[in-house]
Amino acid sequence: MNLTVDWVQLLTVSAAVYAAVIAVFLVLENRSPSSTFAWLFLMLGFPVGGLVIYTLFGRGWKAFSRKNQLHTLIEGTSLVERKAAMTERQPVLLEELARSSVGEYARLGHMLWLSAHAPLTLTNRLEILQDAREKYPRLMTDLQAASRSIHMVYYEWASDRFTEAVADVLAAKAAAGVEVRVLFDPVGSLGLLTRRYVRSMRRAGIEMFPYSPLYALHTISYRNHRKIAVIDGQIGYSGGLNMTETHLTGPVGFSGWRDTHVRVVGEAVLRLQSVFLTMWYNTTGENLFAERHFPLPVDRSHTTPIQVVSAGPDSRWNAILKSYIMLVTLARDHVYLQSPFLIPNDSLADAMKAAALAGIKVWVMIAPRGGEGQLAYRAGMTYARELAEAGVRVLLYKGAYFHAKTVCVDSKVCSIGSANMDIRSFSINYETNLVVYDEDVTRQLEADFEKDTDSCVDFSVSMYDAQPLRTRLLDSVMRLASPLL
Repeated sequence: MNLTVDWVQLLTVSAAVYAAVIAVFLVLENRSPSSTFAWLFLMLGFPVGGLVIYTLFGRGWKAFSRKNQLHTLIEGTSLVERKAAMTERQPVLLEELARSSVGEYARLGHMLWLSAHAPLTLTNRLEILQDAREKYPRLMTDLQAASRSIHMVYYEWASDRFTEAVADVLAAKAAAGVEVRVLFDPVGSLGLLTRRYVRSMRRAGIEMFPYSPLYALHTISYRNHRKIAVIDGQIGYSGGLNMTETHLTGPVGFSGWRDTHVRVVGEAVLRLQSVFLTMWYNTTGENLFAERHFPLPVDRSHTTPIQVVSAGPDSRWNAILKSYIMLVTLARDHVYLQSPFLIPNDSLADAMKAAALAGIKVWVMIAPRGGEGQLAYRAGMTYARELAEAGVRVLLYKGAYFHAKTVCVDSKVCSIGSANMDIRSFSINYETNLVVYDEDVTRQLEADFEKDTDSCVDFSVSMYDAQPLRTRLLDSVMRLASPLL
């Protein structure tokens, strides 16, 4: 009997200690009260499952901050002086931007410099590439012309006819002495990329590795969602397109694949190179930060102001989320947003609703369904309803699968990148966007947006409310899980 009592007492004391430790830990994180109480409920009500879910989805930037170590990677190299000079120039460049025709939006540049250490670069030339049929031929041409290095990181890399052709080009360049390095996300590429393909790439002299492998269970939910290629440190690609033939044909049940990417030449490429090399170091332990990988731009005749903004679980300020909020709040006439998913956090949703209620033309274009799981798309319908009630025009893209991630404001400033408008992209995934302060580029992107409206139908609150109760209830249940989707 005493033994039974001892066990009961031990379990009671252990539970009390667990509860106290968890409570102190969560309170000290200083999250929002609602978030803190939600995690407390989950971890106290379901101790084992709650801890697992927190490990997979809930940890903040401090748990990953050791990965954000650019300053240590360039120590002892000539890049230290270049970085110091770049840092010293930023106040002057931002002041010049404030005096330009897009001056009102320089506040965004200042915020991104302080929150994401994203320097404003001026000597750039940028091309918008709409869909894989524009991007892939341009990329293949640049790969074939590479003379020193090819660096590529993609969320999805498939084994198919298109990537076999890419592999042949990369193998030929490796045989010619070009350094070829490839990172892929093993979750994004799961079921798409075969071991045979990876082995053949490595046999050809191509260094190809998974970023955060599947056996690293404690980081399995924190994925690399970037899509970046850097050729010779002088040409860069970034945006929404991965490396798969599906982007040319579209998923089953769709007529094609609608997406947006950019090709950039100039100083911004060096920022993309830095993103890749930091990820390479975190994957392989090899520090490649050296002058040879950061050549100065050859053509300095173009001046397109660009900030390369990278964020992830190691980012303290959620800079990409804040950039979306600022882009919406800075709008004086219109803001056009594109994203396959519509799962904004409360701050972004409130900013969109407030702008619409203030008479700003807020249009958001989304995918009503996907090629695989539908949970995130269904959750998005609940957000579409409340945004539409506030006057936001929600456009549902039909025909091709819609995957573009862009924002345009007042024909002045735009953003193109890998980040979806969802909580995962804003706080859990590693993402990279290019913020462009250029009227010509923004007008071109807005013209493409307006052309896309021809393939859309408007979301209707009354039609949504007319759906069966079970459909709307399922959507609302999916919304509860939206931070994890």
